[in-house]
Amino acid sequence: MIYGSADEWRAAAGKRVVLFGMSGLGKTYLASMLRDTGDWFHYSVDYRIGTRYMGEYIADNFKREAMKVPFLRELLMSDSVHIASNITFDNLAPLSTYLGKPGSPSRGGLPFDAYCQRQDQHRRAEIASLLDTRHFMDRAGDIYGTPHFVCDSGGSICEVVNPDDPDDPVLTALSRDLLLVWIKGSDAHTAELVRRFDRAPKPMYYQPQFLERAWIAYRVEKGLEADQVNPDDFIRWTYARALAHRQPRYEAMARRGVTILAEEVAQIRTPDDFTDLIATAIARKDS
Repeated sequence: MIYGSADEWRAAAGKRVVLFGMSGLGKTYLASMLRDTGDWFHYSVDYRIGTRYMGEYIADNFKREAMKVPFLRELLMSDSVHIASNITFDNLAPLSTYLGKPGSPSRGGLPFDAYCQRQDQHRRAEIASLLDTRHFMDRAGDIYGTPHFVCDSGGSICEVVNPDDPDDPVLTALSRDLLLVWIKGSDAHTAELVRRFDRAPKPMYYQPQFLERAWIAYRVEKGLEADQVNPDDFIRWTYARALAHRQPRYEAMARRGVTILAEEVAQIRTPDDFTDLIATAIARKDS
């Protein structure tokens, strides 16, 4: 770890952390709260994915749909309109909409091969965006003079690294420059995330091997051909399994850093609270 003790963390002129864990446990809340002080630079990996690495794919998908409408087609062909995504830190809908869901096209699904192609695009984009972290750390200091840095990673970070490989290039790069901080949820948090997802299922990234197994197992269980799959039903069925798949991967990643609990995150109101919590987490690991 880049901070050898709680005292070293407290005394650091430049505090640098990467937050990871399941979506919905407080990563973006913490990052936004820290950013609003003006002393922390907030680097959103999902925002970087959606703008730098997948922005063209997203915009082309919008254009592809617009070309199906004669009125919009004519305007596009004459360069009379401009179509782009308005992705923000707080609204990543253009990215998730592009990722889509596999299943019946008549229900808004994608053919599985096309879906896997978009998943692979996301995997490559996420790895590149994570490796861009150092570049943004340098920019934060050089351009803005911001002393502290928080990397707000996506929930799928554990799917694009090998947590058990001591030489994994992404984790090696991150842990060399930042303190890895796992926000760990309880069983109750997991149950609530599942309930929330069931109400409003949204696209997400899956490890390829996990996705392939889930796609086969779901269709066998339901007795369906690929073009009969209800996309929302499939990702609802998959979600809890995906969370269970990710948990040991997060835990392995946390061996390179520290762990804080979602219940503890819920009590944080100020940057000083955050500093205290990380110091406590470092002390817990050292004990």
